[in-house]
Amino acid sequence: MNVEDPSSIPTNRPLRPPIGLALSEILNSHSMIELEIGTGKGLFLNAIAPEMLDRFFVGVEISHKYASMAQERLERNGVTNARVFCADGVSVVCDELPESRLEAVHVYFPDPWWKARHKKRRVLNERMLIGIQRSLKPGGSLHFWTDVVDYYQSTLELLREVTQLKGPFFVEESPAEHNLDYRTHFERRTRLNGLPVYRSRFEKVHS
Repeated sequence: MNVEDPSSIPTNRPLRPPIGLALSEILNSHSMIELEIGTGKGLFLNAIAPEMLDRFFVGVEISHKYASMAQERLERNGVTNARVFCADGVSVVCDELPESRLEAVHVYFPDPWWKARHKKRRVLNERMLIGIQRSLKPGGSLHFWTDVVDYYQSTLELLREVTQLKGPFFVEESPAEHNLDYRTHFERRTRLNGLPVYRSRFEKVHS
């Protein structure tokens, strides 16, 4: 399998929206791209990207503080096939990405917006889910994990209503081999406290 050289992609600090030019360079330079929405401190990207050098990982984080932290960690660890942007995930998916371009979309422990009047702010809303389906390649996957059962159930229901993604497929919980062997710091805290994590994977069927 050929490994694409990501060295041509600039590694300066995360960009505020619009991210179009830098994202276009990545889209033009790499055939296999995965997107993480809500990168946080970058634990997932730092763990997964070095293990999958055949693809490029794009992280989107709305907090400039955390986006900068995640990008700095990638650079410090010498991870060259991932890049973090400070941007709004909904805008990136729905306005910046072409159709059938991504191998996978990862959404781990998004903000649940607990109050009823704030639930409309949840990132996995109708527009986002339709955008994710559009941006995935046939056979591409959506990975959604949360520790909030209400968010999990309502999102799965919305996925059934507004998309044709197949699933949910069962995702087995893997034992942590070390202290940072988790997708996010939220998963680490949840599991160490003995609380459940709700995991699902959906797939875009071949047309």
